[in-house]
Amino acid sequence: MMKLHLLGVNGPFPESRGATSGYFLEAGSSLLQLDLGSGTLASLTALTAPESLTAVLISHWHYDHTADLPVLMYRLQALDRVLPVFGPVDPSSPVFQLVSADRVFSFTAVKAGDRIDLNGVRIQVAAARHPVPAVGYRISYEDKAFGYTGDTNTLPSLADDYNRCDLLLADGLFPSDLWSEEKPHLSAELAARLAADAHAGQLIITHLNPFFPVRTLLDEARRYYPSVRLAEAGTVFAL
Repeated sequence: MMKLHLLGVNGPFPESRGATSGYFLEAGSSLLQLDLGSGTLASLTALTAPESLTAVLISHWHYDHTADLPVLMYRLQALDRVLPVFGPVDPSSPVFQLVSADRVFSFTAVKAGDRIDLNGVRIQVAAARHPVPAVGYRISYEDKAFGYTGDTNTLPSLADDYNRCDLLLADGLFPSDLWSEEKPHLSAELAARLAADAHAGQLIITHLNPFFPVRTLLDEARRYYPSVRLAEAGTVFAL
């Protein structure tokens, strides 16, 4: 069984008392943190000691996905622990520079098409389209599959990458009238179309901008994929 904890669901900045992108996944004996945006480390620490994580999987190095990594560094230094981190290479990012250089992080570069095995958890690295190097992740354990798009706009490969995921966590920041091909994110409608094309079991739309009305996002998504929810921090999904 896998269990997904939504720690932070906003982007590119949090709502009042909220947090930006960060998701904790329990898969068998593996404990995986997907992104660690601002405000998520405290919520993670309420669930597990962060140094006990099997790995941190970074989709890309924008601050709303990585801001708590430098803070986690202090805890790891105090405990003299080393934490594995996987993510794309982006030398332009100060957080990437820190993680790839500091001894408390064991960094492994990944790119679309890579495969990782962690204690029987199978991780496939998916492509993403964003202004900086970015990836998504498909994570399988036993007979279940979970997909996380990270931040992305449209790509022909997305439906295949997340084909028949039992649960798909997708970037759907924009309402339809504000989306365009040049934007750095999907719209809620396009996230729903992706879930339909991928035959996903359930869709959660995340990376919610506090300035955009969530009711509009949900209504637009439900026209194309009824089994959809908007991400809410603190929610737990079992699959």
